[in-house]
Amino acid sequence: MKHYIIILICLGSFGLLKAQSVIGAWEGNYTAEDGIPLKSVVIFADGYQVLTTYNARTGEFLNTNGGTWSLEDNIMSELVEFNTEAPETVGETFSFEVSITDTTLQIVGTEMQFKRIDSGAPGALQGAWLMSGRMRDGETEMRNTNTPRKTMKILSGTRFQWIAYNTETKQFMGTGGGTYITKDGIYTENIEFFSRDISRVGASLEFNYELKDGNWHHSGLSSKGDPIYEIWSLRE
Repeated sequence: MKHYIIILICLGSFGLLKAQSVIGAWEGNYTAEDGIPLKSVVIFADGYQVLTTYNARTGEFLNTNGGTWSLEDNIMSELVEFNTEAPETVGETFSFEVSITDTTLQIVGTEMQFKRIDSGAPGALQGAWLMSGRMRDGETEMRNTNTPRKTMKILSGTRFQWIAYNTETKQFMGTGGGTYITKDGIYTENIEFFSRDISRVGASLEFNYELKDGNWHHSGLSSKGDPIYEIWSLRE
């Protein structure tokens, strides 16, 4: 199992011959040494990525890591922003060689292979976003997104994941994710894993969404049933 986890940490950095072709979501399915079925999902947005592994049967969260990525030829380099299995690697850069086809992605020298889930479409909200504000009692409160404490949400065409972390302290605060759809101003999340509370797995949450001046305005009820109005800005 330890060897498996080490390989998954490495999977936080992918590369390919054409950067645009990696954008979207990829999925790998494995069996742990104790027979538990595991699922790993990688989401690539422009310049940012996240990899998460969870129990495919129960949704129990196991680990996540991610950060920024850049590409040169078939070598992908990642600057780690969060890593639950190895927080000491936050701030470090790792590089790996990969091989890609239209439907598969593989790290050269390993047997681990991922299948493409989507290529970023339809993806009305595809990209990497940072929490940049909230509305409370009718008043908008904006926050500085350049601080070490971040809440990021990455979306492909069909998958989403949010992550709360601090790049300075290397602390991980929580994450959750699954599939999503957008239709007629409604954004619906279907939760497949949730690090803070496994009882949320299987829930579907509907929110109103609107893009204003490039920002994503997100309102409705949280997973706890509390009213929220959030503002998210695309990462640069």
